[in-house]
Amino acid sequence: MTELLDILANPAFWIATLRVATPLILGTLGVLMCERAGVLNLGIEGIMVAGAFTGWLAVYAGYGLWTGVLVAALTGALFGLLHAWLTVGLALSQHVSGLGITLLATALSYYGYRVSFPKVNTPPTIEPFAAMEWLPIPILSAQTPLTLLALLLVPLLAWLLLRTPLGLAVRMVGENPQAAEGQGISVAATRTGSIVAGSALMGVAGSFLTLSAFNAFFFNMINGRGWICVALVVFASWRPGKALLGALLFAFFDALQLRLQQAGDAWLPYQVYLMLPYLLSILALVLVARKAAYPQALMKPYRKGER
Repeated sequence: MTELLDILANPAFWIATLRVATPLILGTLGVLMCERAGVLNLGIEGIMVAGAFTGWLAVYAGYGLWTGVLVAALTGALFGLLHAWLTVGLALSQHVSGLGITLLATALSYYGYRVSFPKVNTPPTIEPFAAMEWLPIPILSAQTPLTLLALLLVPLLAWLLLRTPLGLAVRMVGENPQAAEGQGISVAATRTGSIVAGSALMGVAGSFLTLSAFNAFFFNMINGRGWICVALVVFASWRPGKALLGALLFAFFDALQLRLQQAGDAWLPYQVYLMLPYLLSILALVLVARKAAYPQALMKPYRKGER
């Protein structure tokens, strides 16, 4: 108990929690944008891998860090456009398309890495984003600009979805596309735009790992974060504010298990600590998901003129 209190009293723990939460915040917001428009995007895991690789490769090639972030966003947007064409344009299965994109994006990224660095055993490194030491808030001053960007996007996306005509259109096509079409809203264009924008955020989420958290790209670095984001959207009931809370909650458990392992307690297998954030997150998800009001047209293909 004393060790736990010491961990919670240490500012470094909360700094690590926010750092771990950053890619989850960005990825969850990306999934939320897609699902609010009625489209499930299971391609997030692969899109994050592709964003991490292309953003890092751009910086390694000599471009600036923000250019790397832009390249990652464009990479995500391209895969999002592919997903939109398959699911909105052709009305194919959203599950199959998303999983296919995850496999395609991951394979292309790994192939691109092998082709770019055929004789390298140790991943090449770059100079990542520096901490924002000029900020007066200690926990934020130890973070990088991408963390600040993620935090600012939460209220921005909430305002966009809940307070603007564009947000109303996105929510409308996710709830009742027939009614949206009756109001002159293009369901295909709105869904496609939401998927592309959401996938761009997923690419940025991946780039955080290579341009901010670490300074290199290596295989399996996403490590299931994309799937966690999909679950966090349900936990958040498709609301950006609760998405931030869910990402911080999972990051809290993840950072805690790392420090509990370092603290000792050798009588507990390390696998118990590794399971801790997932078990507690599943418990929180079960308790919240039972009352979650999901978009009524989620995962339902729509063809213009159909009733």
